[in-house]
Amino acid sequence: MVPLVDRPKEHMSPANEVRKSKAERTAEARDKARLIRDAQLKKDKRNKLLIGWGIVAAVVAILAVIALVVTTSIRQNTPIADQGPVPASANVNGGVTLLANTEVKKTDTATVDMANLPAKPDTQPSPVAAPGAEAEAGQPVKVIAYIDFICPVCLRFENTYNDALTTLRNEGKITMEYRPLGFLDRQSSTNYSSRSANAAACVADKAPEKYAEYVDVLFANQPAEGGAGLSDDKLKSLASDIGADINSCVDDKTFRPYVKYSTELAANTGITGTPTVFIDGKQWDGAADLNAEIQAAIDAKA
Repeated sequence: MVPLVDRPKEHMSPANEVRKSKAERTAEARDKARLIRDAQLKKDKRNKLLIGWGIVAAVVAILAVIALVVTTSIRQNTPIADQGPVPASANVNGGVTLLANTEVKKTDTATVDMANLPAKPDTQPSPVAAPGAEAEAGQPVKVIAYIDFICPVCLRFENTYNDALTTLRNEGKITMEYRPLGFLDRQSSTNYSSRSANAAACVADKAPEKYAEYVDVLFANQPAEGGAGLSDDKLKSLASDIGADINSCVDDKTFRPYVKYSTELAANTGITGTPTVFIDGKQWDGAADLNAEIQAAIDAKA
């Protein structure tokens, strides 16, 4: 046998490829590093652009919010005219009279004018004689409540007596007249008392059968004193939720002159706070049992 002679083996890479030279490997590493560096530069540039546009967008958003706040503030604090219409189903004393269930007392078309406002007397009568509060022969007992929708004591009054008053009203034993005022505008940065009273007047004008429900809704959503109160949009949406469209009426502040007039009239009459309640012309002192006083007035008419 012829012995096998060992042959020298060729130096191959693990993948049976020819091993690249050091110079080739260095060139490849340099190219890879350049590609990585270029990609990072593009990423950094893209991030800078995104940050830049993000800052621009944020500034634009902030300016838009500022513009909205300023516009809203200007609109809400625009001087109110001295003349204006009285809402349908409301009276010139600032009141809306609720009858049984959803019925509201009808009224004649009227307007108000601050120039015709009765002057405040040098000495207020005692007890206070609220206009239109006196008893009417042959009619149910007349209960009148001067209220302010941001007044916490008014909310407590409603929570305490509303059920009983509603029952008596539905039984035809009393009528319930609400006179919303703008007394506590100073307790809101946006004249909420007058704005909410205007919204209630809008409901009286556009959907009087919803008035009692809207009064309940406003008290159920009463904002805290000292803040902005509910926005006009919220006042409109609360009305919309119960089926009353008062959007244009609120936007146009249609009955703000009416609220202005009735608020000043109440002050000139001697009303100094809310709630102030009258039963057939007699002012409730806030301490006696209201239900008992109303029942006594009902019995007196029997």
